[in-house]
Amino acid sequence: GNRIQVVDIEGELVDSRPIIEQLKRYEDARSVPAILLNVDSPGGGVAVSHEIYTEVKRLREKKNKKIVAYMSSLGASGAYYLSAPADKIVANPGTIVGSIGVIAEWVNYADLLQWAKLKDVVFKTGELKDTGSPTRPITENERKYFQGLIDDMYVQFVEAVSLGRKMDLQEVRAVADGRVFTGRDAQQRKLIDEIGNFQDAVDVTAKLAGISGKPRLLRPSRQRVTILDVLTTDLSRLVPFGGQSMTSQIKFQYLWK
Repeated sequence: GNRIQVVDIEGELVDSRPIIEQLKRYEDARSVPAILLNVDSPGGGVAVSHEIYTEVKRLREKKNKKIVAYMSSLGASGAYYLSAPADKIVANPGTIVGSIGVIAEWVNYADLLQWAKLKDVVFKTGELKDTGSPTRPITENERKYFQGLIDDMYVQFVEAVSLGRKMDLQEVRAVADGRVFTGRDAQQRKLIDEIGNFQDAVDVTAKLAGISGKPRLLRPSRQRVTILDVLTTDLSRLVPFGGQSMTSQIKFQYLWK
């Protein structure tokens, strides 16, 4: 086959389902031997990033798809995580790449309740059942508990990069302190393979898939949002975390802030 499926991965990663549905579309089509991930994202939720990563890895290993990730202006944190298992990663010289790490945050309004003379009443079955409660200060045990969770998520990220990029764990840890790099610097640190633009990424993908001549690109038509949609449709899926990125519930994210 001479067709390459282009899957756009743009903006904050809040829902893996639409992207996974796209990735699966031609999984058994021999006429589509390759997938080009068109990435422009700061990352997003830990689970969302991992779900897409797992699907990319499955398609490459189980369905023998050649997969290239192209990072246009931003391929950070969770967006880098899901690109790690690709055969090749291509980025522009000035693309922002990296931010390997985990962040968790939430709003604590305990002081506000105290100021308003309001008291939160909680019944629970264990010390850590209401860990991360926004209505009281966090305890030292809870700090250790959350740090343990984050450390485990960090190890998963480092191991995924090590496996996908064929780098030693220590090599990955040396660049996995949350920093971002330009594409040029990222290439020197083995985080990406080639410097180039979208057409260069297409050429790399075609070569990997053994496509001779000009490949045919398959990409979904972009959905247009009209004023009627705004008035009649729930657009919460278009807003990061449904417009609740700073609610009281803690969220663990592979996200470049």
